[in-house]
Amino acid sequence: MTLTVARALRRVAGSDWAGLAEELDEHGSALTAPLLTPAECRELTALYEKPELFRTTVDLARHRFGSGEYRYFTHDLPAPVAALRAALYPRLLPVARAWAARLDRPAPWPDALEEWLARCHAAGQDRSAQILLRYGPGDWNALHRDVFGELVFPLQVVVALDEYGTDYTGGEFLMVEQRARAQSRGTATVLRQGHGLVFTTRDRPVRSRRGWSAGAMRHGVSTVRSGRRHTLGLVFHDAS
Repeated sequence: MTLTVARALRRVAGSDWAGLAEELDEHGSALTAPLLTPAECRELTALYEKPELFRTTVDLARHRFGSGEYRYFTHDLPAPVAALRAALYPRLLPVARAWAARLDRPAPWPDALEEWLARCHAAGQDRSAQILLRYGPGDWNALHRDVFGELVFPLQVVVALDEYGTDYTGGEFLMVEQRARAQSRGTATVLRQGHGLVFTTRDRPVRSRRGWSAGAMRHGVSTVRSGRRHTLGLVFHDAS
């Protein structure tokens, strides 16, 4: 695998980040330009068969989270995973800080990802939260949030590793927003191979009569109809 941080930075720069920020403000999620080539996607998918790369495996059905399986990488991340995470963090940081300002919350995230992760570890959140997920026919993921502790980065990214409609059907990415004094709003997004979806970890700022309030959001995966669906989950805080 040859994805370096420099190459990842160039690919990440290929997205319209001003437009993504507007879409995140409006919907809580936004698709990026391609981040990985099809060959790189296949190489990452193949890593699922190397258990020594992971600290644990989670069976969704066992925990009543849905159906399917995912694995958490160790801190010794494969080069493409580390490169993408490092390249995406500075692009997400302005949105994170803007959201914190609107909601009158602290914005504890420094400019350097390494410094932020060191703060997580000092607070007892010292386990890797980078995820490789696998779903087969009939699998799904219940609506949830990836918070993992007191220290939270408000945005995360999922990267599709398989081709929708060819490798699998169904399995759309779901987001549901709980709206104050109104019915919840849901969206379903088809993930394109190699592209990322930036989405909120737990909520987004929503304008109200009294200013800004937090619109609670959860995400999940609809039922896979056929084939096998793999994704890479990039989380910008570690787990307790």
